[in-house]
Amino acid sequence: MSAISAKENTPDAWVVLSRQCDDIPWLRILRPGFRHCYALLNDGKHWVCFDPLSNYTDINVHDLPAAFDLPLWLKDHGHTVMKAKIKRGVKEAPWMPHTCVEAVKRVIGLHARFIITPWQLYRHLMVQHENTERKEI
Repeated sequence: MSAISAKENTPDAWVVLSRQCDDIPWLRILRPGFRHCYALLNDGKHWVCFDPLSNYTDINVHDLPAAFDLPLWLKDHGHTVMKAKIKRGVKEAPWMPHTCVEAVKRVIGLHARFIITPWQLYRHLMVQHENTERKEI
């Protein structure tokens, strides 16, 4: 389990994408399996879930052993989980409607105006992940 980076003082983060909102009719226009997203953070001691729902934002600190791999557990239970790098900058985020995607983008410091759906966020994170892997080779 990794801990907060002393250099950046930021927790590890994952974006969880799911079909959790299949019961909301207007979300059926979104790609199945990518209708909702939320952020999962770990500071080396605690798992924190930041889940922006349509009627409130649910924030939970999960009482789990430090070695528990919550992202893997979520993957095993049908969610798509992507590691995300948290960026802390001084640039203002652009004005956008409050959606689960926008809320998660704010948590990870992503200021990409044209990422508005969970599927687009997933694709963006995939490209970031692929670029990171290429740099490490």
